Amino acid sequence: MKSIDRTEALKLLNKQRTDEVVVPVYQAATTWRSISTSHLDYTFTGAMGQGSSHALGLALGRPDKKIIILDGDGSLLMNLGSLVTIGNINPSNLVHCVCINGTYETNGSIQIPNHQNISFSKIAKAAGYKEILVIDDIHSWEKTIPELLTTNKLTFIELHVHPGNNQLQDNFKELYSTEQRNQFIRTLIKT
Repeated sequence: MKSIDRTEALKLLNKQRTDEVVVPVYQAATTWRSISTSHLDYTFTGAMGQGSSHALGLALGRPDKKIIILDGDGSLLMNLGSLVTIGNINPSNLVHCVCINGTYETNGSIQIPNHQNISFSKIAKAAGYKEILVIDDIHSWEKTIPELLTTNKLTFIELHVHPGNNQLQDNFKELYSTEQRNQFIRTLIKT
């Protein structure tokens, strides 16, 4: 399967984004923070794998807002059961984008065992997600973004990306700072 550059993919999403809440985790969070200047970025998920659960909480708490999670395959494996809960609740304002690169990238790009045979999209479909997309080229991704921002269906995207080149250093102090969290809360209340 082909793959695309995660930074380029996230730049395209940021370019078309308006007032959606974005929940980027780990390497996607590090990349996203270098791209986005929005105060509607929720980077405070803490433990690996918890991004999907936090995004579900935001989707339920703010059904009027589109919630986009930028998850990782390694991260999602740490909380795979969240897919069943999300599918059962079926929040129509949640878009779950999993950046697939076959590694636990934050932990040194250690290969995920049996990664070439895992189909997160099939798992999400079985869990009850309504719309399933598998994307491995930048043009398809760019054309899909407007639909993602307006859809009213629980959506799962398997976005195949290259493993990162680690040019950006994780800055967990910034990602989890109290100041950032308070600014997010104030902005979310205003919108």
